[in-house]
Amino acid sequence: MRLTVAKANEFYLQACELELQAFKPGNVSIYADGHGMVVDDFRISAKVSAPFLCDPELTLGERIFHAVRATRDAVGCNTNLGILLLCAPMIEAAYRTLKSSSFRGELADVLRNTSIEDAEWVFRAISLASPGGLGEVEEQDVKTKPSLSLGAAMEMASQRDRIAFQYVTNFKDVFEFGVLRYNLGLSRWGKMDWAAVAVYTGLLSHFADSHIERKYGDRYSELVASKISTLDAALSDSSKPELLATQFYELDQEFKLKGINPGTTADLTVATILAVLLIDYLEAV
Repeated sequence: MRLTVAKANEFYLQACELELQAFKPGNVSIYADGHGMVVDDFRISAKVSAPFLCDPELTLGERIFHAVRATRDAVGCNTNLGILLLCAPMIEAAYRTLKSSSFRGELADVLRNTSIEDAEWVFRAISLASPGGLGEVEEQDVKTKPSLSLGAAMEMASQRDRIAFQYVTNFKDVFEFGVLRYNLGLSRWGKMDWAAVAVYTGLLSHFADSHIERKYGDRYSELVASKISTLDAALSDSSKPELLATQFYELDQEFKLKGINPGTTADLTVATILAVLLIDYLEAV
């Protein structure tokens, strides 16, 4: 195993912390709390979930469930369900990646071979986390016992949930958009936090946020896309992104006053950072 447990733990915690360092309008960061949550809730969540998420002895579903339960016990709310759903298969794939194989190829294999037992654990995790606006569906509702593999259940949800979409596209948004955005920002500004911001604004400019749409439908979709696209364009044109701080604060306040939280986009930002860290490590060893 080229990736050690200690390194997996380190990269996961680093990705979670770096996402908090990024100014993400509408979402919690070191710049602004929001939605009844503070930065320390997320830092504690990362710390208590890491040992389970990075445990190679647990199955994919077990990792997600035990990490969610540890989070719930520690902070009493859902801070990281989406993060865990995205990071767990990537860490499993990284453990499997050898010099003769590719990280994304191993990830495809992990996603292709999920089980009904994985689905059972994940359904329990989702019910425990109680994400906002979950609602009910006719088939494979998380409140019932699954009859399909986790991958098949994710495929059924993929049209309405951007995290489920990653499971059926081999993390297309992460690898084919987020990672490229991050590396471009890092090359341009030399700052990991602003590279993470570029991932967030870029993703939110291109893809509707599942967390917002579960809560409000398409009520704010046009507003969010318009506002964040304007900010993303300004960021892309800037050689000193810190000078845009006032615009970020104003949009952050506007979103939070309306209860708009692009939580899925923030989760995808964490996953992107973790992917970059894992790719860089696996290519170096």
